[in-house]
Amino acid sequence: MIDTLLAPLGYEFFVRALIAAALVGLVCAVVGSYMVLRGLSFMGDAISHAAFPGVVAAYLVHGPFYVGAAIAAVATALAIGWISRHARLRSDTVIGVLFAGMFGLGVLMFSAIPTYVGDLFGFLFGDILGIGVMDLVALAALGGVVLLIVAALWKELLYATFDPLGAGASGLHVVALDYLFLALIAMTIVVSLQAVGIILVVAMLTTPAATAQLLAVRFGRLMATAAAIGILTAIGGLYLSYFLDVASGATIVVVQTVVFLAVLVLRPRTGLLGRLRTARAA
Repeated sequence: MIDTLLAPLGYEFFVRALIAAALVGLVCAVVGSYMVLRGLSFMGDAISHAAFPGVVAAYLVHGPFYVGAAIAAVATALAIGWISRHARLRSDTVIGVLFAGMFGLGVLMFSAIPTYVGDLFGFLFGDILGIGVMDLVALAALGGVVLLIVAALWKELLYATFDPLGAGASGLHVVALDYLFLALIAMTIVVSLQAVGIILVVAMLTTPAATAQLLAVRFGRLMATAAAIGILTAIGGLYLSYFLDVASGATIVVVQTVVFLAVLVLRPRTGLLGRLRTARAA
């Protein structure tokens, strides 16, 4: 059994992918914990799709895709926040408009490339096994920045999440914190792009945090549980994809979904089975 688990570690590409999976699982779980509490899951989906034209633009000018994706994602996130505040439109309406518009722009730019581009296509569904050394360095740097900002502003972000009016009355710049959090979501999505792709990244952001919400009440424990779930399911999904020879990003997301469903059903007291037993006893 141990030999079977150690065998993939003999390949450098798998070791890099394993480190990347753990980093992505951690960063997504930390930021996703705030997202789930704020009800911003759809925001993650929109920003991830908005990053696509930035990736295509970076490819066209032969620049780093992380830079292009970050510019497009952060700009869209801040635009969503600004328009929602100043145009008297519901945030979900603004998200829908910019989400469709930016992704449409990316597809338009992609279709203008005369030949099929496999590297770009991989960003839609992820290619974690193709992560190189420099990609891993960039991922670690961006992820580290996100984690440092969250650590520095832990209480402020939490206060603004649970009681924005009270936070504003106490002197916190709630609007600035909201814009900063949108930028953190965008950076987290950029970190995750090569691992699970544009289409699946929203699952990495929401599923571990949603699972943890079923198990923990206090926010600190919720985030720690989400981080553990994010890291372990990312590593487990990567191993499973290696042995089954299937897509890594999709496998990670499926494993996370299975864990969520298992927790939803099997929680001793408040799970669906527990409620069924209570109803029968009553």
